[in-house]
Amino acid sequence: MANIKDVAERAGVSVATVSRVLNGNSPVAETRERVLAAVRELGYRPNNVARALRTARTGALGLVISDLTNPFFTELADAVEDAARSLGYSLVIGNAGERPEQQDDYIRTLLDRRIDGLLVSSAGTGSAMLREVVASGTPLVLLDRAVPGIDAPCVRADGRAALTDLAAHLAALGRRRPAIIVAPAGTPTGDERLELFRAALAAHGIPLPDERVGATPDLQPTGGRRVMSDFLDLPEPPDAVLATDNLMALGAMDELRARGLRVPDDMALVVYDDVPWFAHTDPPLTAIAQPTRDLGRAAVHALLERIEGRSAATVLLSARLVTRHSCGEPGTEQPADGPATRQPAGGTATVPPADEPPTD
Repeated sequence: MANIKDVAERAGVSVATVSRVLNGNSPVAETRERVLAAVRELGYRPNNVARALRTARTGALGLVISDLTNPFFTELADAVEDAARSLGYSLVIGNAGERPEQQDDYIRTLLDRRIDGLLVSSAGTGSAMLREVVASGTPLVLLDRAVPGIDAPCVRADGRAALTDLAAHLAALGRRRPAIIVAPAGTPTGDERLELFRAALAAHGIPLPDERVGATPDLQPTGGRRVMSDFLDLPEPPDAVLATDNLMALGAMDELRARGLRVPDDMALVVYDDVPWFAHTDPPLTAIAQPTRDLGRAAVHALLERIEGRSAATVLLSARLVTRHSCGEPGTEQPADGPATRQPAGGTATVPPADEPPTD
């Protein structure tokens, strides 16, 4: 079995450098990648028990995810686990199921297990337990969802450029009566997406009145179906709908199908959060894709900065618009492994290079 000296020799660095990389105290990116490549090639596994005795750390990170039944969060959790494992950490995951009280139970359990740091994709708008984590000094990083009043860095995607592109895309296709399905009122992510979409449409002279804004009671297909039903019962129904979550989009599609309506002939449909099978639906769904793999990796790196006692800033990565055919886009079908995409210019954070390109 390979040991740390073998890794150092393969990477052409000192044992101390290997140790720093595995403890999250990375040197320059090139050296870090060389060490991690040697770790993978040799199948080296750090001795976390010995490391805990030396550093009073357990080599374990905690992740509380808001809903593992949601494909976006499933992929996000997988990205976090990959990043943690590549740096020699194990990951303990708790599923909040979008219930703040269940989230608090998992946070309490993870703290009892003496994890080195905690990542939380929050259910609801926060909890007393999150404030206790901050007060206790436990390293904490928020993932995907910012929480008002919680003093911790947040790693998430910025949808401004993607929603700006979407508004221009709908305007170019002649869709003048858009609607939006959002998360329950007061949810920071849902409120932000609504505000950005409304402003982006206004730049093209397209209104988004309150009757075409539907907040679901939950983030499930049933909520999306209920809101779509309300939209279709309006005296003048919308001609395009943005569902700001993939599960809500499924419910919206169910309602359209139940009424004998077709996408995009009778209604354009766009989904915030792209998942691989959206390229295979009929028609393939236009979507806003978040850089899931990069989000998970950036969150782990931010948490390791906090564990090492250094400050970590909030990280924003750009989402992008993926155009397919659910808005009536012209053109031939794109192959499943190569959908047409529009990439907004710019980004808002520097993140270590990925071991593999994002797939979301």
